[in-house]
Amino acid sequence: MAFNWKKFYTEKIIKDLSEKFNFKNVHQVPVLEKIVINAGVGDATKDAKFVDSMFNELTVITGQKPVTTKSKKAIAGFKLRENQNIGVKVTLRGNKMWNFVANFVNVALPRTKDFKGFNNNSFDSFGNCTIGIKEQIIFTEIDYDQIKRIRGFDLTFVISKNSKEQSFALLQSIGVPFRK
Repeated sequence: MAFNWKKFYTEKIIKDLSEKFNFKNVHQVPVLEKIVINAGVGDATKDAKFVDSMFNELTVITGQKPVTTKSKKAIAGFKLRENQNIGVKVTLRGNKMWNFVANFVNVALPRTKDFKGFNNNSFDSFGNCTIGIKEQIIFTEIDYDQIKRIRGFDLTFVISKNSKEQSFALLQSIGVPFRK
């Protein structure tokens, strides 16, 4: 039987955060609304197959089909044409989001070399947290022999509250490790 994240959130996290911040109502507790994964592929100007490769890798990692991102304007210095595919992104919500969090925290992060936790300053003014992942090979779904190039991507945890402190507490209670 799979771990029920919704039950864990409602029974443990809401209770812990309500006590910590003295919330009177359950709706005051911050909620992880979505996770946005964005991968820019700089080599796409030389070979479009790099975008296809990252597209397939993100599909395997997340279990959801990504969307390709296109350039907005042409930049001759970068050999970039307008409307050229230059990256991929995927937005996870609901059960796929919680399954990704479980895989990320419990399987992928322990495989990261010399990992000491994420920077505490990764939060924006709205309480959202953006984390850079240096290698896609930390995920067990990726077959090392099939990848064309080791790439990184950005994970953005979008949280319902505008408080950095409350967002930090939510991500810590989920299991995202931060530096001491």
